[in-house]
Amino acid sequence: MQAIILAAGMGRRLGEKTRENTKCMVEVNGVRLIDRLLNQLAGLDLKRVVIVVGYKAENLKAHIAHRYDDRLRIEYVENPVYDHTNNIYSLALAKDKMQEDDTLLIESDLIYSDRLLPMIAENPYPNLALVAKYESWMDGTMVRIDADSHVTSFVPKKAFRFEEADQYYKTVNIYKFSQEFSRNKYVPFLEAYCQALGNNEYYEQVLSVITLLDRNDLKALPVGNEKWYEIDDIQDLDIAETLFAGHDEMLHRFNYRWGGHWRFPKMLDYCYLVNPYFPPKRLKDELRASFDVLLTEYPSGMYVNALLAAKNFGVSQDYIVVGNGAAELIKSLMETLTGKTGIIYPTFEEYPHRFRKEDIIAFSAADNDLLRYSADDLMHFYEDKNISQLLLINPDNPSGNFIARQDVLRLADWCKQRHVRFIVDESFVDFSDDFEENSLLSNGTLETHPELIVVKSISKSYGVPGLRLGILATADKDLIAHIKKDVSIWNINSFAEFFMQIYGKYENEYREACHRFIAERNRLQSLLETIPYLRVLPTQANYFCCQVTSGYTSAELTRRLLADYNIMIKDCDTKMTLGGRNYIRLSVRNEEDNDKLVAALRELAR
Repeated sequence: MQAIILAAGMGRRLGEKTRENTKCMVEVNGVRLIDRLLNQLAGLDLKRVVIVVGYKAENLKAHIAHRYDDRLRIEYVENPVYDHTNNIYSLALAKDKMQEDDTLLIESDLIYSDRLLPMIAENPYPNLALVAKYESWMDGTMVRIDADSHVTSFVPKKAFRFEEADQYYKTVNIYKFSQEFSRNKYVPFLEAYCQALGNNEYYEQVLSVITLLDRNDLKALPVGNEKWYEIDDIQDLDIAETLFAGHDEMLHRFNYRWGGHWRFPKMLDYCYLVNPYFPPKRLKDELRASFDVLLTEYPSGMYVNALLAAKNFGVSQDYIVVGNGAAELIKSLMETLTGKTGIIYPTFEEYPHRFRKEDIIAFSAADNDLLRYSADDLMHFYEDKNISQLLLINPDNPSGNFIARQDVLRLADWCKQRHVRFIVDESFVDFSDDFEENSLLSNGTLETHPELIVVKSISKSYGVPGLRLGILATADKDLIAHIKKDVSIWNINSFAEFFMQIYGKYENEYREACHRFIAERNRLQSLLETIPYLRVLPTQANYFCCQVTSGYTSAELTRRLLADYNIMIKDCDTKMTLGGRNYIRLSVRNEEDNDKLVAALRELAR
């Protein structure tokens, strides 16, 4: 068996990265693609490796030089017209060599697990295409396959239909052809195709023609969960460096993204704090039905959006403001505050990050093993403290501590007597038991406590973080007017506005989703309590705070789950007051995902 590597292209979309070198000379985490590939090929029993070069060919050949002479026999074929031909011509230049042996055909802008090449080389079937089930990040040629894994058709970009995407597999651009297949089918069709249509085409178009024959010799070999990526531009490079980073670096790269994990669809994100049972399919279908108009029309301004929020949450329009996520409102609110602020640690750090350290008076819940505290604890602690405002996240993040509504109102009365603003973030309150009675969002509550400010992230319990929606409510009309003026006139988009417009039709489904969530949280808690190295704290939120008690540190467990199981959890070691105490936070997802998490945790106990 031999390998033919196509490496003649210019890689223009990589910009500066390919100014002086072809794409396969680009480094991923400090290793050039060509070196990674040749080292992987050296592990196979190959008679030779043929590299088709073109753009910056001398640089590539000089880099390879003789460093692989003891492991690989390397030959070169040169494409002198690489700048106005496509890869069909590069392969045509190597067609004679292609007919001399069984061939692995590989494009050089790929990165993949060390198991992929042995997977295809050692498979007994002679003619194979490595394929991957279609995912949203994939681009280029797709195929359909039948029950026997034969490739039944190639789907070029122009013929791609999103409504049929669940039937597609993406070609990984690694093939195995037998010598007989190359001689009797592929090369004859390659020559005819080039003669008829020219050299500015792609070699997979030849395979597309071959699949139309009565006897189809090409089968697909799905890669399953093996990692791979095609690198065409700088974002591809960034994703590839994340997927193939070492354990510590991989975790760092995921963390600094602050989201966008849909680019990594195989990952189970247990940092993701949303309701797994809402929105329902019908609501999403309604959004899809209006997609064209929502995409092409401006959203409304603050007046209409405040009206929609007021309708959905049952408060006066004068008392509510809508944000591009709660984070926008938190920023605006924090910038209006003066004096000292009481903050309970550990906490959601979007709030304290907006203050100078000297302006924070901290209450630590970490003084007890359950990270619990009550309204009485807070009133006792802050009784002799000079604070201008008190922040309560209820349920708290990451502890899951919850103070019942009647006790929160006692705390509100206490703040009112002391002329202290009382900021309550109830983003997770709809996950609490008896959630229908626990919110502070009502005109009566806000009017009775004019010092009260309620913040709520719609992303969390409503399961729509991509829409970026949040609200802030208070009877302090001056504050509401200030924030409305502070944020952009079009601070939310039309999709978010439309969600608020239609949500009322799905209120029953929302309540059912929250009840279903609470049942699943209870089930997950019982499963987590069987993990011998975890101590599970009680919670009223959509996550569990757990202490890792043996076998691992919180950082080690976080790295192992990501690297070995593609599961991302939150290491709370960076949280104020939790450093060195080995706490982690695990969100609650649906039944199937939660069972995968528990299975991974159990395996790590062995």
